[in-house]
Amino acid sequence: MSRDLLLLLEPGFADPDHPGERFICPDSAPIEGLLASDPARNARLDICRLPFPRPRTAVIEALGAGHQNLPVLILGDAQPAPADAQTLGVKRFVTDTRRILDLLAQRHGFPKVH
Repeated sequence: MSRDLLLLLEPGFADPDHPGERFICPDSAPIEGLLASDPARNARLDICRLPFPRPRTAVIEALGAGHQNLPVLILGDAQPAPADAQTLGVKRFVTDTRRILDLLAQRHGFPKVH
């Protein structure tokens, strides 16, 4: 059985187009906030924070070169995938931040977004 895998941009990343500045991903930030709200639950899934520059090898290995945008929740087979998940071969995944937040609550017991 495989576990859910959450891929995020690492917070405080540098962008070569903006030397000397640090950034957060506006789509990953709410997910990081949820993860920080209940750190003990983080152990229920695999979480990988990736550097900003492309190619993003971990994403390419998981979903191919055409799917390097983050965040992404790649759904393991421990629980059924929701009907609205995207499909790539046998892999199921979700890229919408709000939907990722919902699934972290449903599948891993994190607090729900109100």
